Amino acid sequence: MLGIFLDQETTGLSPQKHRVLELAIRIIDLATGKEQGNYCAVIASSQEMWDSRDPMSILVNGFTLEEVLRGKPLEVVCREVIELMSRCGIRRGQSVFICQNPSFDRPFFSQIVDPYQQEKLFWPYHWLDLASMFWALEVKKCIRGQAFELNETALSKDAIAKTFNLAPEAKPHRAMQGVDHLVLCYRHMVGFPQAE
Repeated sequence: MLGIFLDQETTGLSPQKHRVLELAIRIIDLATGKEQGNYCAVIASSQEMWDSRDPMSILVNGFTLEEVLRGKPLEVVCREVIELMSRCGIRRGQSVFICQNPSFDRPFFSQIVDPYQQEKLFWPYHWLDLASMFWALEVKKCIRGQAFELNETALSKDAIAKTFNLAPEAKPHRAMQGVDHLVLCYRHMVGFPQAE
């Protein structure tokens, strides 16, 4: 089984109004922890799209207009992502997407590769999130009689990292460092059972 660890930076929180600025992916064998492929690209944005940005989102990711004007055209990123997935053998039933927040990442990713195209390519439709994995582990602790003091604020990736004595994600946020932090948290929380 392959994990498609994914992170994105965007111009805001609404996929109806805002656009993806950056996409990063690492495809990792979930048994061994070995990377099968990776991808990262800044996606070109027009002045009009940039003007509709949410200033708080840009404060988080630190992008500038100059960076996004120099990005790759969306159709090029789409083609390159499809090539990566094909080269790595991404297929439904043999792979899953893993991210911090599927309700955010999935609609923005669909701006890059249309959902109908994803279906035609038989890509996985399961998007797993780190917070739910962490929640399940904490509930198991409760069942075993250990303390259970989880609240919503404890489900951020940085809060999850802290429970494993890991550093928070570096700032400003960029997609590949977000993926690397996600993989690090996953490695400490779930692990790769056949890792050497």
